[in-house]
Amino acid sequence: MGPISALALLALTAALPQDPATPGCHLYPFEVAAAVVARGVRWSCVARLSACVGFCESSAFPSRFSVLRASGYRHNVTSVAQCCTVSRLEKVRVPCGDDGDWVEAFTARSCQCDTCRLSRY
Repeated sequence: MGPISALALLALTAALPQDPATPGCHLYPFEVAAAVVARGVRWSCVARLSACVGFCESSAFPSRFSVLRASGYRHNVTSVAQCCTVSRLEKVRVPCGDDGDWVEAFTARSCQCDTCRLSRY
């Protein structure tokens, strides 16, 4: 029939695991439940999506003398870190109700350790 209006989306809940199954950065499946009201009818939609969970390498070490001098001797520790991030995202249709209606959601398709960026979160 067609997409349900984005305004019809009332609630979206997701539960990620407390303890990822394996070490490293990897895909982890989870379920999302949405309560939708459209055209006076309320539906519940459940989608099985994926997120990137886990950990990547990080380290901290004394800064080089050139870094110390350039920072006015305030930057005495240098740290390098990577975060578990989504490297490929896909838009999927989640069926809702019996009339062929659907909502769109994003799911991770692949993960990688990459530079930590505040703008991603």
